Amino acid sequence: MTTASTWLVARVVGVRDATSHGRILELRVDGWPGNLAGQHVDVRLTAEDGYQAVRSYSLASSGDADILELAVDEVPDGEVSPYLVEDVRAGDELEVRGPIGAYFVWTPDRPEPVQLIAGGSGIVPLLAMARVHAGSTSTAPMRMLYSVHSPDDAFYADELDGLVGGSFALDWAYTRTAPPSYARPAGRVDAATILASTIPPSENPAVYVCGPTGFVEAVADLLVAAGHSPDRIRTERFGGA
Repeated sequence: MTTASTWLVARVVGVRDATSHGRILELRVDGWPGNLAGQHVDVRLTAEDGYQAVRSYSLASSGDADILELAVDEVPDGEVSPYLVEDVRAGDELEVRGPIGAYFVWTPDRPEPVQLIAGGSGIVPLLAMARVHAGSTSTAPMRMLYSVHSPDDAFYADELDGLVGGSFALDWAYTRTAPPSYARPAGRVDAATILASTIPPSENPAVYVCGPTGFVEAVADLLVAAGHSPDRIRTERFGGA
């Protein structure tokens, strides 16, 4: 019987560049039990000398399919991400364990507004939620704020732009270089950004924030200062990998 604690063989069936420092991987996993939008997996690499390294990666995919989608941003001094971004090829095999996490998930049966806030590769589980939202009959308003250094650093930019319309809205925050015609000047997400580019607390949205630890902590503090209840804010953070 397959459980979330079972290590499964994952064969790489697709690899494509996402940014100059990031990649999207598709993995076929026989026996995969399915997962909800927002869950993640542990990935284990084993070296020829037997040394093993394990890191957690969010899933851009959800549902019952046995093809998992990961988006990996390279951490130059990391143990796992440089291999996944620079070296892994179709046909290679990894090991995965999951799905993991029941707290940071979204399902389309929830009627309240949803605010998604991503920093860098923290877009991955939030994209999974946006995909489920788009493919369902949900009419719950969903809004995403995506913070990246520059347009070239965004994962899934074209797909996200294609989701805009109806009950899905998208806002960008560029921290270093903004497009010439973009109204918001480059800079970190601040109180003014939260006010202008998120669902107001008066609408009591469910808020999901994912990204590097410093980003997540800063955004969570800004949300609370803006009037959002802490118990309506769910966070997922990551460090070097």
